[in-house]
Parts: sequence; structure tokens; C-alpha cells
Amino acid sequence: MAREKHERMLGHLAKRGSWTTATELADVLGVTPRSVRSYVTAVNTRSAPHDVVESGPSGYRLNGDGYAVYRQRAASAHESETPKDRLYGLVRLLIASPQGIDVFETARSLHVSESTVEGDLTRVRSMLAETALTLERAGSTVTMTGGETERRKLLSKMFRDETDRGLVELEALQRAFAPAEFGPFKGDLINALTARGYYVNEYGIANVLLHIAIAIDRVAKDRPAEPVEHTPQSPEVDAVAVDLSRLVSEHYGVQLGDADLTYLSYLLVTRVITPGSGAPAERVVDDYVNAGDLAAVREAVRRASEEYLVDLSNEDFIIRLTLHVQNLIRRAHDQSYSRNPLTRSIKTSYPMIYELAVFIASQLQRHGAIVINDDEIAYIAMHVGAQLEQNARKDTLLGATIVSPGYYDMHEVLRSRVGSLLGDVLDVHEVVTRSDVDWAAITTDLVLTTIEPPTPSDGIVLIQPFLTAGDVERVRTAVSRVRRASRLNSIKDELLQYFHPELFVRNAYAKDEESMIRLLGERMLARGVIDEGYLTGAIERERMSSTAFTDALAVPHAMAMSANSTAIAIAVNETPMDWGGARVSVVALVAFSESGRAAFQTVFDQFVEVFSERASVARIIRRSDDFASFIDELVHVIDD
Repeated sequence: MAREKHERMLGHLAKRGSWTTATELADVLGVTPRSVRSYVTAVNTRSAPHDVVESGPSGYRLNGDGYAVYRQRAASAHESETPKDRLYGLVRLLIASPQGIDVFETARSLHVSESTVEGDLTRVRSMLAETALTLERAGSTVTMTGGETERRKLLSKMFRDETDRGLVELEALQRAFAPAEFGPFKGDLINALTARGYYVNEYGIANVLLHIAIAIDRVAKDRPAEPVEHTPQSPEVDAVAVDLSRLVSEHYGVQLGDADLTYLSYLLVTRVITPGSGAPAERVVDDYVNAGDLAAVREAVRRASEEYLVDLSNEDFIIRLTLHVQNLIRRAHDQSYSRNPLTRSIKTSYPMIYELAVFIASQLQRHGAIVINDDEIAYIAMHVGAQLEQNARKDTLLGATIVSPGYYDMHEVLRSRVGSLLGDVLDVHEVVTRSDVDWAAITTDLVLTTIEPPTPSDGIVLIQPFLTAGDVERVRTAVSRVRRASRLNSIKDELLQYFHPELFVRNAYAKDEESMIRLLGERMLARGVIDEGYLTGAIERERMSSTAFTDALAVPHAMAMSANSTAIAIAVNETPMDWGGARVSVVALVAFSESGRAAFQTVFDQFVEVFSERASVARIIRRSDDFASFIDELVHVIDD
């Protein structure tokens, strides 16, 4: 158990990439800060003389060089270092031994006692309870029984459990299953799929490569997949199977059977590739798009646009999303969802975009009679985010004035240089060429000046007449500062009006997510903010996808903005509670009315942003003894 905590701690430090306090790590791991210190000591002791985790006044951070050495040692270690390692090693041994294993021989080879192996076999039986595999015993011989497909599923699950969350690493695949590197094979496979006119999903292909690697390993050991009664064949699957068969034979000298080729090609078709690369939109619609799915996507997008006041009407976007949804429906019917390594980061960094994707997914669930999980919602969010980014590009430019006293055409050269290097963040409204500048008359967000202003200001950046790399960096820093100040001022003005003393609770705990939603909802019901329908809608939304948008904050809400008035009920708790796989200390039940629709986008995204920094959350939790102190601390965090 301790080793698993060590791995979780290292994974969190790797994800953070900066100094992290012992308190934050303790919250993430569900232990005390004292335990965190002991974990750091244990990890560094095992990796001596290389420190994996550095300590300092600001807490802990990962030492990149030491972590690399630690991972290399772990990958090359032959002994089973943890009970979980030993358990998974035992399962692999059972899968690889059709005649069974001898308990006494296995104990000797693993250098453990027979009772330890017996205990591990009990744990293996628990693992197999959710599969179609079983263990049978005759004397000291234990045999795993069940189909090849189930064995491969178990191998896949164990591989994922043993590796960090995120993209499947090709080196790890090679170590576990294949005799040769996967990089060249992957490159040739992508080239073959691209040549057939497909877009390739790089996030999806890594997961399908795991299935291919397992198939190569099992077929090489004379363990082919069983024939499937209803093989999902199609012209696309058949064409991809030709390429896959050729490439596996060329790279690994293995001939995959028809069952393996059909299944693996089906995974590529439904998880990795999308047709229409290089083809005009009209032909894509005629050749590849199902009219019913297109109509459903169009309606879901229309309703989302109306509900959240965004523009998603672009036809190319709708066609691309429909192509994705067609494969999504097929995956969902097969219960074969695509994993998305960006799910957590999308949810945390772009909560509003994720929320739009949840709304669209809820409509598509009804259309396809399917269930759409978080990873698939995140893929929809990637489509939505890309479209909104195109729409918002011009709107997000900051207005700027250049002050550059005239000398020949130097001001024109400077303006051109600013446009080429900073045109993605600035829109130059005016160039002032006089030396007697009326500074008070300049109203743009930012001023770039080659002469000293009379009074320094956050909105004024002093630059050289010939723009340097240092100037560009300072301007970009100023742009970020102005944008953040604008966002936080906006949220302070809007957000504070939605809090009420009666809707604030301190150290109020509930057994689960739905109970906490009801606890806060009862207070809203008492004030007439919402009705029972809204509360039911918030619980239904929570069941679809967790609203824990950061490691410390959950924001439950209904998808329909049907509250009687806009308000936020909030619980600030010293002890975190489990919430959809996260441990949150702050729960904010948000209710928006029809009239508050326009404010939803701003408040939702920026509210999550305020609570995204662990240090800020810790301060709010520590000092919010009552409603008044909570508001004081919230304002302090926003203004800080």
C-alpha cells in the first residue's frame, strides 16, 4: 500500500511540475503531512544516491534527472518490488501457462513463502470476479480457464494500471510485449492510413497500439484470438486489415489470423481514423456522413448554442463532429470507449468548454441510446474548443497604442514588427508619433512606448525602437497580466453578488456527492432560489460526469438554467471528501436563472480559475470561519 502511495505522490509531482506543499500532497493522497515526509524519505533512500524528490521552504518538487533514473531502475528491475507487482506477475504467469502453475515451484521462483503465493491466488480470484476467467485447482497445480479475448483484456487492464495515466508509451509496449521497437511500426501504420485518405487521431492510436502489441505477443506464442460470430466487417475494416497484416508481418514476422485482423482493424476504424482528409465538404457528406446522425448533431449543437450563448454554427465543424460521433456511437454500443489522456486537463483548464461538451453529449446519448463517458466527452470538448478558439481569436486581442516619436519611417517599421511578432495577442489601434504625448487621452488596454512615460503603469511597456526578443517577452507578460486583472475584476463584480450568508456552510459533511448536493440544495430551496426540478437536474448532471473541476473544487449544477434566481451555495470543509475520484474541500452548488444566462460563461470559468491554485484554496479553507471571513478571503485571493 505504501509503495502505491509513493507512485501516486510521484505522479502528482510530475503533473504539477513545480513546488508543492506537504499539505497539498497529503490532501491528494488522503494521509497526513507527516506521512508525506516519510514517503519522500523512502523514495529518496531507494533511489540513492539520486534524490527523486527535492525538499525546500516551498515544499517538494520532482528532480527530473533523479526521476528518470528511478524510472529506468523500476523498468529494468526483475524482482517483484510490491505486492501489486507480484500479483500481476502471477497473473501473467497463469496466462502464459496453459498447463497451469505449481504453487510450490512458483513460491521458490519468486523467493516468497507458499502462504504468500496462496494469499496472492486469493487476490487473483477477486480480480477475475469481473471477468469470464476462473482459476481451477488440482492438488498443487492451478490453471486459469477462459477465452483468449478475456485474457487479452486482462493483460491490457494490468498494463494500464502499471503505467502512468496518459499516453501509452511505445518503449513500455516494447518492453512488455514486442521484440522490436514500436516507433517505426507506428510511423508506417500512420503513413498507410493517411495514404487511404484518413485523418489519424494521435491520442487514440496509442491505445490501439496496446491491443496490437498484445495480439502480436499472443499470436507469436500460438495463442490466436477466437473467431467472433458477428465480426464487425465493412469495406473500411477490410482495407485497413490489408495494411495491418502486411506491416505486422514486415516488422515482427508474425501472421495475424482473420479474427485478430478484423478486430484490430475495427478498433483502428472506430477509434483512430476519420475519413475525408483532403476531400471537399460536399463529398464528405455524400460519401461518409449518416443523415440521421448529422441531423442529431446539428440539433444538439443548435440547442447548446442557444443555452450557452455561443456560436457553433460553422458547417465544417458540424460535419467533423458528426464524423466523430458516428464512430463514438459504434464504440458506445460495443462498450469499447476510447481513452483520452487529456480528459483531466481539459476539465480543469477549460470547464466551460467541457460543460458545453457535456450538454451536447447528453443530447447525443438520447439519439444513439448510448452512454457517453468522461473520456469521450473530452473528445467532444476538443472539437468544441477548437471551434470556439477560431471564433474568439479576434475578440481576445488586446487593443494597443504605439508611442514612437517620428524619425523618417521608424514608427512604421516598429508597427510592422509588432504586427508580425505580437499580432496574435495585440490589435494596434493607433501609432502616436509626437513626443509631447497626451497620455491621458490614450484609452487602449496597452501602450507600447519607446520613450519614458511620466508615470509608470502596468498598462505601459517601455520598448526599444527596434523591437528586441526581450521586448516581445515583456509585452506578452503584460498582456497576460492585463487579461488576468480584467478577468478577476469582472468575477469580483459579478461573483460576490451571488453569495448569501444563508447559503454558506462550514465543515458540513455528507456521505457522497448526491447527499452533499441535497444538503446545499435544501438551503437554496428554503430561499426560493431553485425548485425540486433544478435539484433533480443537478443530480442527473453529476451522474453523467463528475463536476470536480479541480483537485479541490466541485461545482455541481443543472444543465438547464431554470433556477428562479442566480445564486451559489457553498460548503468550505477542512477535511476533503471523495468526489468523482478527486478529494475536494470546497463544494459550490451553482444555480443560474434564465436572466443569468449571459453571466454563466464568465462566472463558471473564472470561478473555477480562482479555486485552481492549491495555495489559494488552502488559505480560504484555513481562514473562512464564517461567511464574512470567507468573502474577505475570496476577495483577497482575487486581488492578490
